[in-house]
Amino acid sequence: MTGLLTPDLKQLLCALLKESLEVPLPTSTLRRVAGRTTLPGKATAVIGMRRAGKTTFLHQQRRERLDAGSLRESLPYLNFEDERLAGLQGKDLGYLIDEFHRQYPGLPDGCMPTWCFDEIQLVPGWERFVRRLLDSGGVQIFVTGSSAALLSREVASSLRGRAWEVPIYPFSFAEFLAHHDHELPERPEFLTAAQRSSLEHAFGEWLHCGGFPEAQGLDAGSRYQLLMDYVDVAMLRDVLERHGLSHVLGLRWLVRQLLGNAAAPFSVERFFSALKSQGIAIAKDTVHQMLAHLQDCFLVRTVWVEADSERQRMVNPRKAYPIDPGLIPVFDRGGGGNLGHALETAVLIELERRRCEVSYVKAPSGFEVDFFARYPAGGRELIQVCADASDPATGDRELRSLREAGERFPDATRRLLTLTHDGVPGSVVNDIVVQPAYEWMLCEGRGDPAE
Repeated sequence: MTGLLTPDLKQLLCALLKESLEVPLPTSTLRRVAGRTTLPGKATAVIGMRRAGKTTFLHQQRRERLDAGSLRESLPYLNFEDERLAGLQGKDLGYLIDEFHRQYPGLPDGCMPTWCFDEIQLVPGWERFVRRLLDSGGVQIFVTGSSAALLSREVASSLRGRAWEVPIYPFSFAEFLAHHDHELPERPEFLTAAQRSSLEHAFGEWLHCGGFPEAQGLDAGSRYQLLMDYVDVAMLRDVLERHGLSHVLGLRWLVRQLLGNAAAPFSVERFFSALKSQGIAIAKDTVHQMLAHLQDCFLVRTVWVEADSERQRMVNPRKAYPIDPGLIPVFDRGGGGNLGHALETAVLIELERRRCEVSYVKAPSGFEVDFFARYPAGGRELIQVCADASDPATGDRELRSLREAGERFPDATRRLLTLTHDGVPGSVVNDIVVQPAYEWMLCEGRGDPAE
């Protein structure tokens, strides 16, 4: 099966394997994920947008096992983006396993090898190799890729139910604080005035700059250019190139519309009509495909209305959000309402990070509740996001929407999240939890009302 491997490629695989087991493991900001990272008998598929930190997460898993007592030689890692590995086939990877056992023939009982394969989708036929390695038993496997279209639908089908997905997002607020050496408060709801002021300043900085690791500490111009490059790569490689589409102009219009109008309703039909009025010829089905691909590569997230029927859901527009609030000022530099949009975006991504199913709710009065979240453990929440609800009229409107939606979902916790402590309504509300969003984000482990 490996007879087609050239001597040079064999030598390279041996060298990369040896290097991965001898070079010191990189250190980085600890990434937090909700739920399990592994499941017996399944390969862990680490998915997410490019540059969000998937490779860092692989090395974190290796370091955690090393700290827990695993041997260094039980933690091999291979990055298939190495251009010298071009032409490698899935059937050739068996040689890598054979070489590993030749170099390290006697791992102690109970010392399970953990294989980390970065960007493995670049190797044709990798699915059969991973499945065979799983079937051999006694291993843990982590695989990464940049396109969710590959590492959700394709891995799940190719591995025949043998994949366990772990999504990685740009830094959460807690990860942002840790990255910048800010102390994480144990009880964020009980802070001194000075502590709260410092925390709210950091929260505003995170909402504006975002959570992409490489963007941290950059000046505005460099950060904008970096994030624009991320978006261009996602469009060109993860959408156009990967799916064989050719309508570059239509895709750029779509991305500008979605990222420049965060948290706004989006209708494919209206967008299609707008393009047509500008003389841009594109099929409506192509717009639907491009939107789906943008979600697959994690650049855009969309939220459907909560509805009792599929038809009711389809006739209402979706709300669209970027994967990170730091993308908002790159595409909408007018400043109008950006902070509120960034806050709403951050809350949605935090809900996804907690592995919630999310929709939005239309109240009978016509008002909307931003998010209806179903937690994995069974809890449900209605969440309204308002940057500043201190004005009595604004506060009353937001609370009324929550109460009306609560009549439809009486078992759901009702929550109003604001930008700062000063932005909460002045009146005390017994049946609605009111708090700054950063308090809610930092209360890890207390997010699911069912727990």
